Amino acid sequence: MGAAEVSLSAPDDESVQPYPAVQSAAFDVRAPAVQTAPVVFASPHSGRAYSPAFIAASRLDPLMLRRSEDAFVDEIFAAAPDHGAPLIRAHFPRAYVDPNRESHELDPAMFADALPDHVNSGSPRVAAGLGTVARIVASGEEIYSDLLRWSDAKRRIDNCYVPYHAALGDLVDETRRRFGVCLLVDCHSMPSVGGPMDADPGHPRSDFILGDCHATSCVAAVCDLAERSLVKLGYQVTRNDPYAGGFTTRHYGCPENSVHALQIEINRGLYMNEWTIERGPGIAPLIESVKRLIENLVAIDPALLAVP
Repeated sequence: MGAAEVSLSAPDDESVQPYPAVQSAAFDVRAPAVQTAPVVFASPHSGRAYSPAFIAASRLDPLMLRRSEDAFVDEIFAAAPDHGAPLIRAHFPRAYVDPNRESHELDPAMFADALPDHVNSGSPRVAAGLGTVARIVASGEEIYSDLLRWSDAKRRIDNCYVPYHAALGDLVDETRRRFGVCLLVDCHSMPSVGGPMDADPGHPRSDFILGDCHATSCVAAVCDLAERSLVKLGYQVTRNDPYAGGFTTRHYGCPENSVHALQIEINRGLYMNEWTIERGPGIAPLIESVKRLIENLVAIDPALLAVP
């Protein structure tokens, strides 16, 4: 099998209005003309630029590949720049390379050649088949019919993962420099029912799950504010179960350094057909609700985020 290289571009169904932006093949940043809030929003898993080469390398059809995608999350949080906060969104699909992992969480069994010594092949994510380059989609089906080569993974990481995190890190650093503090909100969606690879197989899920790595990635005031906002809007909210936060939340969240990270998971049953990956009638009211959430998050008192 040849290298499965993505030729990335912005999504075809552009529903997010353009803002002054930083853009690359791998991601774009939708930024307000002036950032007025110490908050950064990120959508790492809504990328939908599937190249013919990647699809040809997979044993799955495009629809099956898209079931790992946090479809339309970038649209749901598109109002962030209107409220003075930048939004970074990946263009590359999660099934191709996952930016919510360490840079080199890889399964040696997926590769025809040896992996470098710095690769983390023993993480729970790798064991589950969901490393930086995933072996399976979220529903448990194997992605590839043939083995990959290390050069394939390296190309994906160098071309997609590295520039995405470089840009995200710059946003966090610049926000902290400007305001003295930073809140990173990592935006995701989840299947409405736990899947076979999840900790809650077959169990219906809350409308929203807030992950703060069990109160270590942000001060309690952040999670409390998000939960109050959503409950007031009529949603059922759970904290840290089954999602406490991924690599992004753990890596960037450092309250002792005045940088806080909160992961938000939205139940896909609220807004889309999970089998056909189509927007449902619930997406419009959900977007309005998330606008209220964004308003509340960007209005947080920076003193609550400062080092005690």
